[in-house]
Amino acid sequence: MASVHMPHPIRNHPAATRAAIDAFWALAIGLIAAYAFFAALGAFHPGDVIGITIGVGILVVLCALRVWIERKHGEAQRDRRLVQARERRGF
Repeated sequence: MASVHMPHPIRNHPAATRAAIDAFWALAIGLIAAYAFFAALGAFHPGDVIGITIGVGILVVLCALRVWIERKHGEAQRDRRLVQARERRGF
């Protein structure tokens, strides 16, 4: 009896994976912003909600790490000829 080979849903759709990752980071940044807004507003004291404060702190560290890695990774993949052409055009 032959088996049916179905394509892997994530491996064969990298755009869907990228969209899910981007959605996670957008949600994380939204949570950080909401926490900072309500803390600045005085709705709660960060020491009173220590679990949420730790969770938001972890998200901040992860976001900063992601930005740092993307910045280092982006510089390595940048084509020098394209950068020079863009600078020559004034962009």
